[in-house]
Amino acid sequence: MALLKLEIFETAESVAKEANPADGSALEDVRLAAYEQGYSAGWEDASAAQSSEQSRIRSDLARNIQALGFTFHEARLHMLKALAPLMQEIVCQLLPEVARTALAPTVLQTLMPLTEQIADAPVSLVLNPMARAPVEALLEQATSLPIKIVEEPSLSEGQAYLRLGDCETHIDLDRATADLTAAIRGFFGLPE
Repeated sequence: MALLKLEIFETAESVAKEANPADGSALEDVRLAAYEQGYSAGWEDASAAQSSEQSRIRSDLARNIQALGFTFHEARLHMLKALAPLMQEIVCQLLPEVARTALAPTVLQTLMPLTEQIADAPVSLVLNPMARAPVEALLEQATSLPIKIVEEPSLSEGQAYLRLGDCETHIDLDRATADLTAAIRGFFGLPE
């Protein structure tokens, strides 16, 4: 039987390198350089992957915050639209009536601090004839000051002038009501 002959893959150079230790250190340097190159490439790849991941997270976060902002504004707009009819009724129906009934207490509240400053100065109150009865009734109950009431038809029911000697104070609840109405309509965007 014929003997089997195996082929040898080593070359004469590789056998010579193994035999020569100086060439072995060169081989180790090549291996080390290849390792460093692979390590650097891996590090750069990992840095690039981390950077792209952070960029993706930032864009997702910005998109979610923007979506929340839109949701908040949509909810606020929906709520304001729902409140608009109620505020319209308050402004048109309730506020003028409240202003009319508040004139007498407002006159009294304005008059009381001023009475401490005057001695014998004549006090006169100028108001609309329609507002005289409730104001006069409240002033008679709350104070014993001699107050001269002067009717002035050109004033509205929410206006009054309080004169103490040379001093005069103007009470204008109609103007306050109009300013408040304009502010509420402006806020809700209600048409005049």
